[in-house]
Amino acid sequence: MRVVLIATYELGRQPFGLASPAAWLRAEGHDVATLDLSRQKLDVDLIASAAFIGFHLPMHTAARLALQYMETVRHLNPQAIICCYGLYAPLNHEMLRAAGATHIIGGEFEGELADVIAGRKTSARPVVLDRLAFQKPDRTGLIPIKRYARLAVGPARIVAGYTEASRGCKHLCRHCPIVPVYQGKFRIVPREIVLADVRQQVNAGARHITFGDPDFLNGPGHAIPLIEEFHREFPGITYDATIKIEHLLKHRDLLPLFARTGCRFVTSAVESLDDAVLARLQKGHARRDFFECVELMRESGLTLAPTFVPFTPWTTRESYLDLLRVIRDLKLIGAVAPIQLAIRLLIPAGSRLLELEDMNALEFDRTALSYKWQHPDPEMDRLCSDLLRLIRTADRHGYSRLGIFRLIWERAFGEAPDFHLADRSTIPYLTEPWYC
Repeated sequence: MRVVLIATYELGRQPFGLASPAAWLRAEGHDVATLDLSRQKLDVDLIASAAFIGFHLPMHTAARLALQYMETVRHLNPQAIICCYGLYAPLNHEMLRAAGATHIIGGEFEGELADVIAGRKTSARPVVLDRLAFQKPDRTGLIPIKRYARLAVGPARIVAGYTEASRGCKHLCRHCPIVPVYQGKFRIVPREIVLADVRQQVNAGARHITFGDPDFLNGPGHAIPLIEEFHREFPGITYDATIKIEHLLKHRDLLPLFARTGCRFVTSAVESLDDAVLARLQKGHARRDFFECVELMRESGLTLAPTFVPFTPWTTRESYLDLLRVIRDLKLIGAVAPIQLAIRLLIPAGSRLLELEDMNALEFDRTALSYKWQHPDPEMDRLCSDLLRLIRTADRHGYSRLGIFRLIWERAFGEAPDFHLADRSTIPYLTEPWYC
């Protein structure tokens, strides 16, 4: 069968969500083509020739973009079967079906996708948590890895790859979109599969690898042997991973190992420094834990790259100003992507945030694919909107992270900053940091 797999946006990475199912489908003899619409135009002839078209939806932005493209795809090829798969597919199944999707698959999607295309199943399960026999992702035909986001270290721009060692998560943070799909479960990818995927990306020029697991230390018994073997085979290749503050503190004895095996930075979803907000989100850490974690990471020679959801219905002006002060005082300006200081709480369908008494009457916005909320103080909504515009404009004009932070500070405090810090440009970061 002629199959076209489409990615709309995957944070500037060569799409794992196309490479992994492509391996399964090609192994069964299907003719598989891939399109990454963040780097390619929609190929009219390719779409018209397909019998089956699959959209990978790993995140909110990808789902919104897919809905925009699906009308065009359906017009170009009304006979094709359209499937949406990935984390955000089951969360938005009503809108996706209304737009023409025949099948919706979330969770561990590869096997279910293969079964539907082969005709072994006439309809797909919307959420699949089967333990799969993973295959090495097939990156044949994808846009070359060198055209994607890179690791920035000072003036250097290092080719970066991406793979996944596990999926899902053991934790039940209220705001997390993984929770409605995986319900506290996580699945590991066998070490030999992960290393085989790393190997082919290194052979293609990668000198840094992002492990894209929701939390790399959900299973330390899997992660630690993996990075030890990774380092033995690829001693000159660096990596980054995402790990909860809670896990960084619990497994503090492992931090020197991460530093020794080439970890350049650890992303951690801190979300807020307000204990009341953290309790509502059920993040599993408190404000004091963040401060302790920053110190531990520095002692271990590691960079912490915190991410935030600074604008929530419970954020106060003072708590936002406090966040900026803490970032300044802890010398984290270079480690925080500016967009992280303007993120607004997203409440997708199925979110556990709807359990909260002050959230369960919200209306769902089918265009935005999220529940609508307004801050009780209109100035906080204006501040968020202003900062988004400011950050995008400054980024287009090539401002450094320090330069953008100074602009954010001036808008938030209403006065020019009275500090003068050197731009810590040697702090490593990926060149495409958008995170939703």
